Amino acid sequence: MMQQNQFERIKNGKGFIAALDQSGGSTPKALAAYGILDNEYSNEDEMFKLVHDMRTRIITSPAFDSSKILGAILFEETVNRKIEGKYTGDYLAEVKGIVPFLKVDKGLAEEENGVQMMKPITDLEETLKLANERHIFGTKMRSVIKEANPSGIRDVVDQQFEVAKKIIHAGLIPIVEPEVDINSPEKEKCEELLKAEILKHLNTLGENEFVMLKLTIPTQANMYKELIDHPKVVRVVALSGGYSRDEANEKLKENDGLIASFSRALSQDLKVSQTDEEFNAALSKAVNSIYEASI
Repeated sequence: MMQQNQFERIKNGKGFIAALDQSGGSTPKALAAYGILDNEYSNEDEMFKLVHDMRTRIITSPAFDSSKILGAILFEETVNRKIEGKYTGDYLAEVKGIVPFLKVDKGLAEEENGVQMMKPITDLEETLKLANERHIFGTKMRSVIKEANPSGIRDVVDQQFEVAKKIIHAGLIPIVEPEVDINSPEKEKCEELLKAEILKHLNTLGENEFVMLKLTIPTQANMYKELIDHPKVVRVVALSGGYSRDEANEKLKENDGLIASFSRALSQDLKVSQTDEEFNAALSKAVNSIYEASI
């Protein structure tokens, strides 16, 4: 029952998806932005504990509220840790009414053909088993496109959908994220090629096969309308991709039906030194502005 309600919520709900899935590589940056420098922890364990404290503070904040936030994407470390005695996914779903997703990729391979494919996900089966045990609704995986190279873009989308099918068969909804680099001089051309490749794959999906898409906000407004309206797509969400929150929100507003799934743009004003009152006010301001841009 929970799954069906969550599906409805993600498909039709008003709001956005919070991305709280900075992984091992990007955690030091996320902590530094929050005001914790790398000389304040001496190993990975301490680092992950600090970042879990930061995420716990975000998730338990009254500003992190299901009336504006539909779902949240978590990192594997976070899924295995608890908030107030419950696993993070359960806390989100049961206490907050927010749908939990898990980042499953292992990071990016070296650039080739103007793109960065995903590194092989060697333990996908175990990860999907864990996701089901932890009551996770869906997954997310990211690749990056830097040049309008047709074969590179095709490879990225082929790889994404190949893994997506395995995720669907495990009973989860995959978020396919082929990010177009916002600094690419050929950004718009990349987006045209990307849309065509995605459509090709969407049209081959079977009866009960659904995906979500997480895409860079397109240069040309409503470029992805066809993807948003596609019967195989649960929802199309946008990444902030390095734009500031104000800039990302402005661009998002130009696109009908596209909602945010921001990471840095959500947490950019949060600091470890803030009192709870200051922290909650800063988070509330971010949540409200991203929500407005999404609806």
